[in-house]
Amino acid sequence: MGKVYIVGAGPGDVDLITVKGLRCIQEADVILYDRLINNELLSYAKRGAQLIFCGKLPNRHAMIQENINLSLVHHALQGKTVTRLKGGDPFVFGRGAEEAEVLAENGIPFEIVPGITSGIAAPAYAGIPVTHRELGSSFAIVTGHMREGKNDSIQWESLAKGIDTLAIYMGVGNLPYICRQLLTYGRDASTPVALVHMGTFEQQQTITGTLGTIVDIARANDVKNPSIIIVGEVVALREKIAWYEQTVQQDTRLKEKIV
Repeated sequence: MGKVYIVGAGPGDVDLITVKGLRCIQEADVILYDRLINNELLSYAKRGAQLIFCGKLPNRHAMIQENINLSLVHHALQGKTVTRLKGGDPFVFGRGAEEAEVLAENGIPFEIVPGITSGIAAPAYAGIPVTHRELGSSFAIVTGHMREGKNDSIQWESLAKGIDTLAIYMGVGNLPYICRQLLTYGRDASTPVALVHMGTFEQQQTITGTLGTIVDIARANDVKNPSIIIVGEVVALREKIAWYEQTVQQDTRLKEKIV
């Protein structure tokens, strides 16, 4: 019997993977990896390791979830060490729990290796803390992957009135609806909002506005996924402590001078 490691690869910056996560990559016989991981991590796989792409795009999946589950069981039953490599953290909108359930049902030994989730890391790289002693004492992670009027079980009133900082995943396509719901249930239109695209990658871009303006700003800047939406007063701190994009720009200028 083999063993499966369900591993969070972190938000993008290759240096943000955990020591244990990296060891799971290095020791794996088979690695099933998602679209949003940094592919540089695969260079740490041992010679001969089987690499299987399981990425998902809207309405286009390289491998459906049921087949991923079957593949994990299949390779483990062959006595192989299997690493299931997921972007961010496997238990934060990563379907890691579903895969763990299947492994448990089939008697497959497994471990969960947490990763840094983008809802914390991307704003941090944009100079936005998700909590702050004066500006934010509560923080919620929310899915933005819903359709207006269809099975929306999100408690918008509680989020609008009871949580200081919201990190909304997979929500760019539903940004108008998200803003409208928060405004409808009492959040002020002047509440700062940030969209962080490709957080922690060199291509990271951040735009800011308010609940009342961010939809038009995002449309004007043609913001795409993957992007995280941050709602709350903590966004205003970006003006003081933004650091990553400036660091990347400085490094780029230095490289140009050297060349």
